[in-house]
Amino acid sequence: MKIVIATLLIYTSLSSFSQVITKEDSLNAGLTPKNSPTILSGYGQAKVEYNTREKTGVANLTRNVLFFGHRFSEKISFFSELELENAKVTGSNPEGEISMEQLFLKFNINRNHYLTAGLIIPRIGIINENHMPTTFHSNDRPLVETLIIPSTWRELGISFYGFSYKIPGLNYSCAILNGLNSSGFKTGSGIREGRYEGSNASASNLAVTGALLYYLYNFRIQVSTYIGGSAGYNKRMADSLQLDYGAFGTPIMLNEFNIQYFSKGFEFKALASYLSIPDAARINRAFANNTAKAMLGAYGEVGYNILNLFNQPKKRLTAFVRYEYLDMNYELATNGVNDDFMKQQYITTGLHFQPTGGVSVKLNYVWRQTGNFNPALYTVNPFVTSVPFYTTNSFVNLGIGYGF
Repeated sequence: MKIVIATLLIYTSLSSFSQVITKEDSLNAGLTPKNSPTILSGYGQAKVEYNTREKTGVANLTRNVLFFGHRFSEKISFFSELELENAKVTGSNPEGEISMEQLFLKFNINRNHYLTAGLIIPRIGIINENHMPTTFHSNDRPLVETLIIPSTWRELGISFYGFSYKIPGLNYSCAILNGLNSSGFKTGSGIREGRYEGSNASASNLAVTGALLYYLYNFRIQVSTYIGGSAGYNKRMADSLQLDYGAFGTPIMLNEFNIQYFSKGFEFKALASYLSIPDAARINRAFANNTAKAMLGAYGEVGYNILNLFNQPKKRLTAFVRYEYLDMNYELATNGVNDDFMKQQYITTGLHFQPTGGVSVKLNYVWRQTGNFNPALYTVNPFVTSVPFYTTNSFVNLGIGYGF
């Protein structure tokens, strides 16, 4: 029993706060029973969104993820997540996608250090590693951690995780991954569409990432960084596009800091991120995708578990509010075109009810403000009766989520 408790404590220090210990968590902690080392788990979410200005609604099965894992021995385990987005991938819904969200082998060096190899999710931001719908309050993930930090960000590579003996609560990680594809960068989504996600990724350019994660009393503090190449071509092709080639050619740099606090039903989260693309002008010249030279985003969120007042430890009803700011045109390239629509603010507030561990029912209201869009960058109605554009809008979302 003491060994089990010690293992749990070690795992807790190596991971983020979670609402529930899932079967996947148990496998990661090495707690699966010897007579059943294979684990089946999963998570998913669905929502209805109502646009208050347009008076229209959309219902969507956002995602369903199937986790399959196996513990080969005390030292080696296998992890995989297969995701279906937007319910289907054929017919009239071109936005659906089936993809591997993770697939890697974990090698335990000792009880405080381990390696992973395969399709991995690096430790960047809050949501990237901890993206189950039961771990965040709104129906949608924070926009900063969708557009500036493109969750769920996974690439092929090797990562190392450790826990400091000398500084209790200090965790560290580093990874080497394949780089990005700058031809996929798009106005409005940053580097998100430049991810390979394990599909025929160029191994001609590389990326490295590292993170420090520190637990101090009720605080969880993290800083992480990423630098990688985005032109995985041979010299001839790179020269023809006038891009720098090589392992870190045409580099992308991302830095983020986040802090979380939890105590007696109260919680606070804050994150700031800065994305730098020094060769944005060259990328624009090669692919005409209006890539910005720098982007930034930040958000803060506070919440309180109302049921904490009524001594209901197995249930949670969290009231929360979150403010986000994004500027995806923070610094334009010399050949970039400004678009004030890329300056965005969001206020999200609502209730997150968890009647039992692993189940979420969410109701939230989203207010959005943007700048005016630049018609030179979008297809517009050529007739005089073009649809007006509003810089403010709001949405009401009702959804469910689960994780087991």
